[in-house]
Amino acid sequence: MVPSKLGWQSKLVLLLVVPWTAVSVADQARFWFAQDQAVAAWSLGLSAALGLLAWSLRTATAAAALTGGLINAALMFSMMDPPFRPWRSGLVPVVAVLVLTSLATRFGRHRKERIGLAEKSRGRGAAQVSANLGIAALVMDPTVQSGLVDTHWLAGRTFASILALGLAALAEAAADTVSSEIGQVLGGVPRMITTLQRVEPGTDGGVTMAGSAAGIVAAGMVAGAGCVAFHGDVWMFAVSWAGGVFGLMFDSLLGATLERAGFLNNDGVNFLSTASAVGFAWGVVGITPHP
Repeated sequence: MVPSKLGWQSKLVLLLVVPWTAVSVADQARFWFAQDQAVAAWSLGLSAALGLLAWSLRTATAAAALTGGLINAALMFSMMDPPFRPWRSGLVPVVAVLVLTSLATRFGRHRKERIGLAEKSRGRGAAQVSANLGIAALVMDPTVQSGLVDTHWLAGRTFASILALGLAALAEAAADTVSSEIGQVLGGVPRMITTLQRVEPGTDGGVTMAGSAAGIVAAGMVAGAGCVAFHGDVWMFAVSWAGGVFGLMFDSLLGATLERAGFLNNDGVNFLSTASAVGFAWGVVGITPHP
């Protein structure tokens, strides 16, 4: 049970993600309506439809669906492979995350309900969506992209390098949920990642072989979906997949330490874990040959 005193962390994640993303979407929509109305119409329309679908399927609350639609619009604008096509934009990896996490959440639901670990029937909240997808939207924001490329570490890099960072964050978001949901059903008794001692299912920092394997596969599927959409190569796939897997392990480490100690809640852990996926991918990009 997350201590109520840590609720401020969920609110902070919302304040970090939603206003910035809303301004970014407004600025990019204004630009594209002036340059190419089809880009703006498709991005905003499909994002709204995706949010409505998530809400109607009860995978997200109304506020979460709105937040998710906003983030998807930001990613469709900022993650695209010109000439614009909806299937060559951030829509593809976001949908991959949504499908994988929804299926994993529904998998073995009766067993999860018996042991008290099932997701709330009304779906995920806005803070959960922001914690899982917000870092991808922030790192792909045009202003942030420009700042990253101007750094010595990424100087001279192509847009593919930045796309790999965004994909790493999305890969981690899918890996975390899939790992947890599948592990609760197929993983048996989990072990604490720091001590390898057996712990009760649902314990922060507890991992299973089945859950970890499922999370790694999910990260690869999201990275692969993004690479197909952006016509990426093996390098982009490897960097984004590696970042997602690193973030998955970092998530468990935070759960076993700071979350168990009462310093972080789940939203804080998820936000920092996706950030760690970007950080790891950024490090790999900086030390590997140019794509």
